Amino acid sequence: MQLKAEPEMAGKIVRCPGCNTKLSIPASVAGAPPPPSGLPAPSGLPEPSGLPPPPAGDAFGTEYEHGESTPQSQPAAPPPTQGERGGWEEKDPTNPNAFLCFGIGFVIFLAWVGILYPFQAPPEVPSAKFTTMQFVASLFYKHMAVSFCNTLFFTWAMSILYLKLQKLRHQRQALMLDVLPWEMGAEINRDNVGAFIDHLYKLPRRLRDSMMVNRIRKALELFEVKQNVGDVSHMLSSQSDIDGMRITGSYTLTKAFLWAIPLLGFIGTVIGLSHAIGGMNFSDMDDLKQVKTTLQNVTGGLGTAFDATLLGLVLATILNFPMNSLSKAEDDNLNTIDSFCNEVLLPRLNDGGGIAGGDTNGLMDTLVKAVANSQKEFLTDLNALSKQVREQADNLDKRAAAHQERVDGEFAATLNRMREDLTNAVKDSVKTTTDYTRSLASGIQSLNNLLSELGGKQVIIHQVKKKGWFSRD
Repeated sequence: MQLKAEPEMAGKIVRCPGCNTKLSIPASVAGAPPPPSGLPAPSGLPEPSGLPPPPAGDAFGTEYEHGESTPQSQPAAPPPTQGERGGWEEKDPTNPNAFLCFGIGFVIFLAWVGILYPFQAPPEVPSAKFTTMQFVASLFYKHMAVSFCNTLFFTWAMSILYLKLQKLRHQRQALMLDVLPWEMGAEINRDNVGAFIDHLYKLPRRLRDSMMVNRIRKALELFEVKQNVGDVSHMLSSQSDIDGMRITGSYTLTKAFLWAIPLLGFIGTVIGLSHAIGGMNFSDMDDLKQVKTTLQNVTGGLGTAFDATLLGLVLATILNFPMNSLSKAEDDNLNTIDSFCNEVLLPRLNDGGGIAGGDTNGLMDTLVKAVANSQKEFLTDLNALSKQVREQADNLDKRAAAHQERVDGEFAATLNRMREDLTNAVKDSVKTTTDYTRSLASGIQSLNNLLSELGGKQVIIHQVKKKGWFSRD
């Protein structure tokens, strides 16, 4: 079996992840192998000059061979053919067994409670004289229901984190496997992809069931069928998202415990305060003994209340640090797997530019996908443009309607003013005509009266003789 090791581990004694045998990493390690044809070196590593390529290696460390000759090693099964491949049963890489976690937590809880039981202080000993163990025991035994629930939740959560840590160690051990040997080919194409998949099936059963090996196996099997690097890249990205959500979901129960522990502590505080207030009895203030007893009950209840809060906050604080540390370690491990797939696996895949062995199916698929993507983008832009045009048309209709409404309003107002002005003018003319007619009627009446008076009188008209041109006068 071939393993990988970081350069800084040269000369150190380690244990083989496959057979658990101690072995020494060679003191001299070779440089990184040359990159695939036409591709840059992963992670910006310089290309080796004047050195032959090592038997195996990549951007994540130098590889060397380790034989499985010890009795503890498991014999490798012969690789299955393409028709017989069915993968292997994948176990959850991050979620431990719930019943096992509860069993471990409950056993630790019983052991802790049993250890503290002998250290309970006698009732006559005041709390100021408690020893350290007596004080710790008093924290757990004052509020038995609340303290025991908090302790059980704490041990249950710690057992979950412990089993998750074991799974993380298993995932890190699998990172040392040589999953893509360079001696099998600098690039992975349709001719040798089956050999790489068969190599994965030869890995130890204990280590091949890991996120690293499973993801690479699925990628190579997809590449063997479709011969398309784009599909493999999309699948790796989707699998990374699935693993990330799986890791995030594995902390749901632990986060619930982290939330419930201090909350139970506050509940214990409320219970203690209620007992303290209920123990107040100052009915006879002259009886000093009764007052002293009442104050002792009150202070005892307050002490019990604050002890419950103290226990909950301490347990929550202790639980918070390992939980966040383990979460970061799992995220780092997932990022390492993503980096290996992006920097080592994908650059070595060669699908012939979409044509594998003269078969145009890959090219047609690529063209169809390109046309479909272009059409999708065109339809998206067209929909956006149509939406904008529709919005502009709606705005234009609204503006036209508002303008028409304004014109109608102004026209109606002007027409009303013209009608009022005409009405007023007609009224003024009628009034003037009426006044003039009245005046004319009055004048005619006066003339009639005058003529009537003149009708009864005789009027003598004298004719004056006109003088001539040559008369004397």
